[in-house]
Amino acid sequence: MIIPRSIRRLKEKREHREGPWAHLFESYKGDELVSLDCETTSLDVKKAEILSIGAVRIKGRKVITSERLDLKLKPPASLSGDSIKIHKIRASDLADGIELEDALEQVLAFIGNRPVLGYYVNFDIRMLDKFIRPRYGFGLPNKAVELSHVYHDIIKWKHVGGDVDLRFDTIAGKLDIPMLERHTALGDAITVALMYVRLKYGETPRTSY
Repeated sequence: MIIPRSIRRLKEKREHREGPWAHLFESYKGDELVSLDCETTSLDVKKAEILSIGAVRIKGRKVITSERLDLKLKPPASLSGDSIKIHKIRASDLADGIELEDALEQVLAFIGNRPVLGYYVNFDIRMLDKFIRPRYGFGLPNKAVELSHVYHDIIKWKHVGGDVDLRFDTIAGKLDIPMLERHTALGDAITVALMYVRLKYGETPRTSY
């Protein structure tokens, strides 16, 4: 039986209310989000391994690029030619990669209880949960914000009728946002953050260093 995420979250909140990660389950009351992206060996969550993780904080109208994660993991045995064609990450690029356990701890500390933003963000959350849950006993409890849904809702509201093209490149082009190092975790995370700020505030996003 598949347990709904909301019910599982309540169960895990009770189990970890006295633990070191209890703050992750607290309701977030600030004005920050974390834009997150994972590069993986496959789009099949069951088979995929994480190659790199990128994240950047958004505070109000600002994308704070000085507060970011740019983590490369040790190359998994499953890294193949097919996946390299997509993300252009070779085993040699990950020679100085860190252990998965270290990466997960850094991700949890960086995100905190802030909402997590992404493009097909549920895939990234499911990939992280795949490795976080066996080690910590919980999955990411954070609110998820899907960029394509934000874009779709705004475009539909302004232009009634017709299909909305939700491809990453199309959204970036429509919003006049340059794509930074496409198919790198940090590059995609920053691009998504800039697109989100443009959608929410209707102006050229500012970056803060």
